[in-house]
Amino acid sequence: MTTAPLCPFHLAFPVNDLEAARGFYGGLLGCSEGRSSPDWIDFNFYGHQVVAHLVPAETGEAATNAVDGHGVPVRHFGVVLSMDEWNAAAEKLTNAGVDFVIKPYIRFKGEPGEQATMFFKDPSGNAVELKAFANIASLFAK
Repeated sequence: MTTAPLCPFHLAFPVNDLEAARGFYGGLLGCSEGRSSPDWIDFNFYGHQVVAHLVPAETGEAATNAVDGHGVPVRHFGVVLSMDEWNAAAEKLTNAGVDFVIKPYIRFKGEPGEQATMFFKDPSGNAVELKAFANIASLFAK
């Protein structure tokens, strides 16, 4: 597969409360809001379009898989940040008292895929991961 310029992705996900989603994604994470209706809200998630849809019956706990000694939520989404952005986000979320599923740490230390990562959940139980690589070229390293 050839490398092409990155294009924004689009992700729609369920929430059980649009105002709580607005506070979490807009307020806590600082995602600007785009279009909305009584049933959904578009957010600019680090340049990507994520859409919170009001579908309470679709929210809930996700299964986990063991990765580097942690229970990683299988169903999650996130973004790869620069290390400076990741450190700033980790500090902001920690200071805000976010209850981390996996606290900020460096995963796979000394291995090709070494990365900074953290997991937390939105008010509807959707798992979000923010990660960073000291060397972005190792994003797909084996």
